[in-house]
Amino acid sequence: MLNELNGVMDYIEDHLTDDLSLEAIADYAGVSDYHFRKIFFYLSGLTLSEYIKGRKLSEANKDLLSGDRVTDVAFKYGYQSLDGFTRAFKKWSGFLPSEITKKGPNKSVPKLSFIITVKGGNTMEFRLEEKPAFNFVGVSKRVPMQFEGINSEIVELAKSITEAQRREMHALQDIGPYEIVNVSYDADAGFKKEEGNLTHLIGVLTTKNEVSELLDKVPVAACAWAVFPNEGPFPAALQQTMARTYSEWLPSSDYEVVDAPTFSFAKMDAHKNDYAYSEVWVPVCKKRKRQVNGLAV
Repeated sequence: MLNELNGVMDYIEDHLTDDLSLEAIADYAGVSDYHFRKIFFYLSGLTLSEYIKGRKLSEANKDLLSGDRVTDVAFKYGYQSLDGFTRAFKKWSGFLPSEITKKGPNKSVPKLSFIITVKGGNTMEFRLEEKPAFNFVGVSKRVPMQFEGINSEIVELAKSITEAQRREMHALQDIGPYEIVNVSYDADAGFKKEEGNLTHLIGVLTTKNEVSELLDKVPVAACAWAVFPNEGPFPAALQQTMARTYSEWLPSSDYEVVDAPTFSFAKMDAHKNDYAYSEVWVPVCKKRKRQVNGLAV
């Protein structure tokens, strides 16, 4: 997928002054919008919208330094009003557009390109599992996005589970993995609001639909799951596996992420402190072919 990613960066550059929708970019890439945004975020550390906005304003900065009129630059890069452009530019650069030619600041967001970094030739063990439609049921809350370390909000969520909720989850559980799972979904950086929260659910998998008001229910359609087992210090090993799944395995695989929650579970080792066997479950489907001049590539 490396060549495809760099091809998409070229596509974005060629259309910076167009009405560039995220859906059109994903369509050009030949993958789902959801998959491309998630891959882009894990590889670059930026949301796709943040990158495009930065590139537009970076090029606008160059045009202003060249003496172009502020109004012309604003409309060139798709802003519907001069006020809207002025606010966005001031927030991005710290200066008003009218100050650029006088003070000469030249902030820049360079075009991204992707390269492969091989780290010790480590392979990723995984398996594919097909599952019928089911529900996640459990307790949930909005929590801050956190890619490293223990998320204190999730710890508090776990502590809030009552005995009645535990009994119902146990009674409903009828599909593997037969573990208490941690489910992440509706992420803001999952890429619509571009803020820093997601919904986290602690619960079980069930094919049953009758759930009391004590628990939240999240339906999931039948699909395939890529499962990544790992073992090591908790939660570092699990988090590293999640990051490598999106930054290494998915870009080089024949699969793309589908719009369903990712989940994981961890079984702590009774004989080693903060050590666990974990599995990361990612919903996937086969990549569709991209059409170039009528040919599938």
